[in-house]
Amino acid sequence: MAIAPSSPITGGAQTGFTTPTYTFVSDQAPAVNGKQYAVTALGGTQTGVTTHTGSAPFTFTWWKALTYKVIGKPNPVTNVINNVPVNIQKLVIRKAVVPLAGQPSKNAEWNSTFAIPAGSDTADAANIRAMVSLGVGFFSANSAGVGDTLVTNIS
Repeated sequence: MAIAPSSPITGGAQTGFTTPTYTFVSDQAPAVNGKQYAVTALGGTQTGVTTHTGSAPFTFTWWKALTYKVIGKPNPVTNVINNVPVNIQKLVIRKAVVPLAGQPSKNAEWNSTFAIPAGSDTADAANIRAMVSLGVGFFSANSAGVGDTLVTNIS
């Protein structure tokens, strides 16, 4: 299944939020290898949170590898592949935040980069899926803790 999020997305628990949801629309990504979405409406209680505008973005973009790399051939003597290329895919979430009351907003970013060795998508798909499962589970189970840590710098 391709990246095809359905709107709205139910957000993870956060201190001060009650059942947050994010309604979004498809947006034009800055390049052909991206799929971008802009948050147009909020649900639940999220006091102070703003939706997307041109000058204060709230977007998420999935970037796929522009040219998918494949694994090379093993060395005929050692039977080892010394240089395994890596396919990079990435999720970038941008949210305008105000650094000080009365000041213009600046963009905060969350970058999740996936670096998958070429060939492993065929040879070891289960372990790629396990990596993603753990990551999604971690962020889902620890959403409020991650938010609190980003705000307080206490881990």
